Amino acid sequence: QVRLVESGGGSVQAGGSLRLSCAASRSIFSINAMGWYRQAPGKQRELVAAVTRGSSTNYADAVKGRFAISTDNAKNTVYLQMNSLKPEDTAVYYCNARVVGAWGGTDYWGEGTLVTVSS
Repeated sequence: QVRLVESGGGSVQAGGSLRLSCAASRSIFSINAMGWYRQAPGKQRELVAAVTRGSSTNYADAVKGRFAISTDNAKNTVYLQMNSLKPEDTAVYYCNARVVGAWGGTDYWGEGTLVTVSS
């Protein structure tokens, strides 16, 4: 079981920055991958950025060069630094943890944090 608690959402003007944090209830060394997803009104949830236990990262094309995912293993926390924000980045952002084992895999989700970008 992994409990995820997000923080750092809020309102910002276009061009601004925000940093999201996601604290996990157990060592992220025991988690195969962590990531951030977002869901805008009327749209499906989509991957924003992910990082594996081996530190490989993956970004959605829409955020490449603007967002950066990172981890603090000592704090069991994953961050999403968001720069040059655009109104189309407005969404609820969800933290995800994926644990893979002999049974297959399990996804855990945080409750989400709202990011609003105004023009």
